[in-house]
Amino acid sequence: MPTHVNLAAVSPWVELTTSAEDWDAADPDVLLRMLGQAQWIRAFEEYVLELAGQGLVHGPAHSSIGQEGGAVGSVLPLRGDDYVNGSHRGHHQFLAKAFGHVAVPKPGALPELTDDVRTVLRRTLAETCGLAEGYCRGRGGSMHLRWREAGAMGTNAIVGGGVPQAAGYAFNQRRSGTDAVTVTYFGDGAVNIGSVLETFNLAAAWRLPVCFFIENNQYAVSTSVGESTAEPRLSARGLGFGIPSWRVDGMDPLAVNLAMNEALDHMRAGDGPTIVEAEVYRYFHQNGPYPGSAFGYRDKSEEQAWRDRDPIELLRAQVVRRGLVTDESVTAARDEIVATMREIGEVLLEPVPGGKPGQRRVRASAWPDPGFADVGVRGDLSELAGSRYEEAGTFSGELGERRFIDVVSDVIGRRMETDERIVVLGEDVHRLKGGTNGATRHAIEVAPDRVLGTPICENAFTGLGGGIAVDGRFRPIVEYMYADFMWVAADQLFNQVAKVRHMFGGDIPVPFVLRTKLAAGTGYGSQHSMDPAGLLTTAAGLRVVAPSNPFDYVGLMNTALACEDPVVVLEHVDLYASTGVGPVSDLDYRIPVGKAALRSEGDDVTVISYLSMVGHSLVALDQVPEVKADLIDLRWLDRASIDWDTIERSVKKTNRVLIVEQGAIGTSYGGWLADEIQRRLFDWLDAPVERVAGGVASPSISKVLERAAIARTEEVVTALRDIAAY
Repeated sequence: MPTHVNLAAVSPWVELTTSAEDWDAADPDVLLRMLGQAQWIRAFEEYVLELAGQGLVHGPAHSSIGQEGGAVGSVLPLRGDDYVNGSHRGHHQFLAKAFGHVAVPKPGALPELTDDVRTVLRRTLAETCGLAEGYCRGRGGSMHLRWREAGAMGTNAIVGGGVPQAAGYAFNQRRSGTDAVTVTYFGDGAVNIGSVLETFNLAAAWRLPVCFFIENNQYAVSTSVGESTAEPRLSARGLGFGIPSWRVDGMDPLAVNLAMNEALDHMRAGDGPTIVEAEVYRYFHQNGPYPGSAFGYRDKSEEQAWRDRDPIELLRAQVVRRGLVTDESVTAARDEIVATMREIGEVLLEPVPGGKPGQRRVRASAWPDPGFADVGVRGDLSELAGSRYEEAGTFSGELGERRFIDVVSDVIGRRMETDERIVVLGEDVHRLKGGTNGATRHAIEVAPDRVLGTPICENAFTGLGGGIAVDGRFRPIVEYMYADFMWVAADQLFNQVAKVRHMFGGDIPVPFVLRTKLAAGTGYGSQHSMDPAGLLTTAAGLRVVAPSNPFDYVGLMNTALACEDPVVVLEHVDLYASTGVGPVSDLDYRIPVGKAALRSEGDDVTVISYLSMVGHSLVALDQVPEVKADLIDLRWLDRASIDWDTIERSVKKTNRVLIVEQGAIGTSYGGWLADEIQRRLFDWLDAPVERVAGGVASPSISKVLERAAIARTEEVVTALRDIAAY
């Protein structure tokens, strides 16, 4: 018979409840502050739902009414240097953190509605309504609230989307030598999201001071927890990752407060992440001013049972019982905040001329200027002022034949020598003598503690890198082993990193560099061979750079690392072992954003290419000497950075264009570029824009089929001969 040994989890998992003695022992000022702030939040949310019912909130209004106890109980113990972020239902946590930043404690009394508190309420309401005075200048609305000065790092409309970034904030806090922590709030629905579970693992492995605060409000929209998981005690997730976990009644603000204080002690001691699960209840539907029972997925008796345990009424009863304040003073404070919200509404709203009694609209002066729509998608590059820009033809330093992969390694290592903020993270980057291709070899030599090998979890470490960048104390270089892996991390790359500057108002630096390689032709098949340029450049917030030779790689990587926008650096595996002209020792120059290079000159056609296909185009031009071409190496591919001056000059001379790329035509970069050239330069073209690209299918493993799926020298030769015969 086999022997069975019951295994015990390495981390504790406890349920914390309070007793009458705990309420008697609680600090009076803690109880009064929780009650006062919970009333402020409740009145704010009720007013938002009133406006939503009148059609004055454009978009959703995810109310947190009923969940205030979890917010005030958990945020009150936090310090000014602690961070929070959250989900689409995040008004209560945002307000609690903002109140903590501006409210002056008033010992022995309920907190006072000061002018600073009123300003927080007004600006939060303005943001909820999409108005210019909002914290994100109206761009965030109800779901995207951010006030960096208060440590509120942003709420997030993607379920679980903010969790990986919170790990990045916690990374910076610990790396900076502080005992500050980050609390990331999310709901029961997010507990089953891959990026959340990836981040549990990464944070535990790296012992990051991040608290995963689960607001279990019983329903993900209309789907109950019992339908979603076989283990409805969601804090049990911590056991699988070695994370100490607490389970509390979120309708009991004191229980939440006590659990959070215990979690904070654990994190501030340097012992890694924690989980707190608070069981709460949203009184209303997922969105809007109606209860869930109105939609049939829960009944009125259930809703009433939870309302009978209202967290504000519990706080009120306890502070009155202890004689800390009178029942009348609590009512007066409630009346004051209700009146305050109406006063704020009068500032932002006005009666509709000729409308029905009580009908209102937003004052015209409160809206953002429509011209602000695209402002702040990316920065103005002022951070690059004073750069020393160089080109190979005029370079004053020593040049020599360099292997491409060696200069990749050298320049990354050089920047890590000169800038202690740079950290490198990705799979296997810390091993194998420089990762899978040797790119981090020099970095490991000069700063091994800043070259961080991650688990296989692209969503988590991309988001962590995004958090590192947004916090700003460190500057990440994130590596994807293959470009195809961006699909795994698509939420964090496209929804988070690419949008964060614009979404939160347009002025957040995001110094994030992503390196990834293209591997068509290596036999790695359909899931390791894509050219992502056409997809990456659809994201307005990303800059995309594609070096074709060693000299350019150094200058372009230096510029990318100095830039305060997220930059994706594309590298082709074919180039790694190749040699070309590069710097022998001077690794400190830059190449300007938005500057292409002319690799050959001629009057017959303008050939436009990037990465390894620049070399293939040069070889093809040698094989078709009857065609004399301007060959433009784009270097910068994104719409904001493309060098239209060089392209227009050449097209006006040659009157013909051939765009050359290697990857599949369906995801190609050239489709957009051809369209833009024909729109801009139609009058100068003597023929439609021609294209060389791969086939429809992704490259497959068979050497013959792979070659048939991609473009190389031969396809460019054929296109040039067709042009010559025209």
